[in-house]
Amino acid sequence: MPVIHTPDEQFANLPDFPFAPHYVEINGLRVHYIDEGRGEIILCLHGEPTWSYLYRKMIPILSAKHRVIAMDFIGFGRSDKFTEQSEYSFQMHCDILAGFIKALSLNHVTLVVQDWGGPIGLRIVSEMPEQFSRLVIMNTGLPTGEVPVNEAFLKWRKFVEKTPDLPIGQVIRMGMANGNRITSEVIAGYEAPFPDASYKAGPSAWPKLVPINPDDTGAAEMRQTREFLSKWEKPTLIMFSDKDPITSGGNRFFRKLIPGAKDQPEIVIKDAGHFLQEEKGEDIAQYILEFMERTSISKT
Repeated sequence: MPVIHTPDEQFANLPDFPFAPHYVEINGLRVHYIDEGRGEIILCLHGEPTWSYLYRKMIPILSAKHRVIAMDFIGFGRSDKFTEQSEYSFQMHCDILAGFIKALSLNHVTLVVQDWGGPIGLRIVSEMPEQFSRLVIMNTGLPTGEVPVNEAFLKWRKFVEKTPDLPIGQVIRMGMANGNRITSEVIAGYEAPFPDASYKAGPSAWPKLVPINPDDTGAAEMRQTREFLSKWEKPTLIMFSDKDPITSGGNRFFRKLIPGAKDQPEIVIKDAGHFLQEEKGEDIAQYILEFMERTSISKT
């Protein structure tokens, strides 16, 4: 079980990322997180192949009124990384997140999820519902293998399978509504955790962990999570972008599934692709602040 971590110098002078690193050991692994501001807790979970850098535009806005925590999953960002893809599993990621929440004694959490942050984060909500007050769900899904995954995802999965040294920057550009808007300096920020292929087992493993058949690993847990969320009454905000072929239609699925989403406005993030936090982070942060204000704990 070889474990490595990215040298600190890789993260020097990242644009618009002045946040101090914090670390906690979970199950023998070092987990990195950003921790800014004070007040109600907002826990932000990234997906593939990003890290807490994805939330850098949102953190200053949200942390002006609340405590914002952005965790790096194992294999990403400044967290420890297995060098073997076989060490990555849905259950491992869930165990790390559950351990993280317990270690930091997080309560009354507003959970913000996107991409793989969704299946993992929402699974933990189903296991620890008392820790969470609200959900913010963006560009994600809960695949169970019973409905065929879309062609865009299958192409992405095949690309990863054939590409041992995943080009992180290229993936980020491809996942945006307009990849030409992003600067080379920002692309370098996304690539910082992955100086060579030996650091990329986590990003290479994640697409292969998506269940595409009903009996695939993780599919049963996804079905259980759907069942749990079908009874979730706490406030839930659904925000999907309009130009993400991977998760298109997911907003309708979650709004129909979750009772707590029924009373919230339908919000579509315009002119944004898969990585909507990168393209419209400031707007999204403002929507979250407004959501928390109108669903304040004193009113629920």
